[in-house]
Amino acid sequence: MRLVVVGGVAGGMSAAARARRLDETAEIVVLERGEHVSFANCGLPYFVGGEITKESSLLVQTPESLTAQLNLDVRVRHDVVGLDAAAKTVTVAVAGEIQTIAYDALVLSPGAAAIRPPIPGIDSARVQTLRTVGDAVAMRDKVLDGATRAVVLGAGFIGLEAAEALAMRGIATTLVELAPHVLPPLEPEMAHMAADELRRLGIEVREGVAATEVIPGATCDTVVLADGTRLEADIVVLSVGVRPDTKAFEAAGVTCERGAICVDEHGRTNLPDVYAVGDAVISVDPITGIRRPVALAGPANRAGRLVADAIFRPETARPMPAPIGTAIVRIGDLTAAMTGANRASLDSAGISYHTLHLHPNNHAGYFPGAAAIHLLVHFRAEDGLLLGAQAVGHKGVAKRIDVLATAIRGGFEVSDLIDLDLAYAPPYGSAKDPVNMVGMAGENVLNGTLKLWYAQDLEAVMAEHLVLDVRSHGEHAAEHVPGCLLVPHTQVRERLGEIRTAAAGRPVAVMCAAGVRSYLAHRILDQEGFDSSMLSGGMRTLKATLGTKASAVLV
Repeated sequence: MRLVVVGGVAGGMSAAARARRLDETAEIVVLERGEHVSFANCGLPYFVGGEITKESSLLVQTPESLTAQLNLDVRVRHDVVGLDAAAKTVTVAVAGEIQTIAYDALVLSPGAAAIRPPIPGIDSARVQTLRTVGDAVAMRDKVLDGATRAVVLGAGFIGLEAAEALAMRGIATTLVELAPHVLPPLEPEMAHMAADELRRLGIEVREGVAATEVIPGATCDTVVLADGTRLEADIVVLSVGVRPDTKAFEAAGVTCERGAICVDEHGRTNLPDVYAVGDAVISVDPITGIRRPVALAGPANRAGRLVADAIFRPETARPMPAPIGTAIVRIGDLTAAMTGANRASLDSAGISYHTLHLHPNNHAGYFPGAAAIHLLVHFRAEDGLLLGAQAVGHKGVAKRIDVLATAIRGGFEVSDLIDLDLAYAPPYGSAKDPVNMVGMAGENVLNGTLKLWYAQDLEAVMAEHLVLDVRSHGEHAAEHVPGCLLVPHTQVRERLGEIRTAAAGRPVAVMCAAGVRSYLAHRILDQEGFDSSMLSGGMRTLKATLGTKASAVLV
């Protein structure tokens, strides 16, 4: 058996390594276009920023180590430019020459290429991506050679990490994002906290605006934005997205959808003995049914392993689960993470859902160092099935998102979270962990104990409801919703008549700082016959939703 793997790094190398562990007699050839066959993509920004100091630390394996450990025939600088499925051969460009290599089974792991928007000047030498070790070394060298200004185009995960890395080096950095907010997969109220942290790091954040031109200059380039802003830069980082690098294989008859390779549950393409994994493969979102590639290292690694199983042990091979898109990023002292579906994808799929906003502490409040975790969870309205979650905070974010990702994969309903037996000691959590609290709040929503209103509906709520602020006098004096009635939550019972008069038959929309006191007031009002609801996430979520408009809306 000769297995040929096209592309190394996550998916390809995982398939090749697993194949060797399953079959010592197989001939396994790995063809990698670049110079490095196994490197830490996700570590590149941290090398630029100086936290990873040695280039060698980025190299997970080398051709020599892979030959010694796994007896793999690894060939770098081998660019696969063609495929003949009938002859079972691939065509490879090597040092200006063309070779033909035969296979018995073929695994395609070509990855994705950076999108280069069609704007004038985008091919300037100062414009670069951050996808390879060579990219990272070149960017670091520019920093060390005296670069002082940078513009990062695109505020996705790599864009944010690149901006942070450059800012850590003392580079005056501007981050430009076409979407209305940074980290577009995050909900706006969560992304606002990320943008605030970027600004705290000294990064200028420009949201909702496109770059229209890059003007090369003798000493620097000028990036022109759609609003007329001109930004001078010694370094321009292009990070506006990726597209599957599949042109050669699609031309050879591999079925693709919007450029991504279509595979079955075992990674098989439409061509015999041809498999595919990684960023170039289309996946079906298990929550919304949306078909899209998922450019994440974890799913690619796991898929490579399962494809090797399908080739060498087909009778026991497990099907590849569709990735739910769990991801995390560090932004200064803040962590932002997400899993599952967001509001836009749920709306697009026509799924009815509820959303919870909670701000619990990462560990017991009485233990020093407690900090809020800002949690957002979507669950299906009809039965409470967990659909997606996001979290932003300084500590404890990864733990909670990982638990929620596991729950989504397991098909949990929101109320199932109540009964999770999670580790607790004061330095690590609370007796009621934030994840347990999500379950309790979600169950209350489903059974009618809790009725929510949302920050994005503020204008309509103000027009049709009595807004009841149950915070303290001091909090109210600092800022409040115009026209609200202030009744601190400990006074609600004794002032029911006043509230009833002020409501004048209207529903009552209760709010507090984070949602705890307003829930207590809401339950009193509900049992006293009021049509009552509470603001999900309280003033914290309201201000994050309003973003830069908060000062104009609140008084």
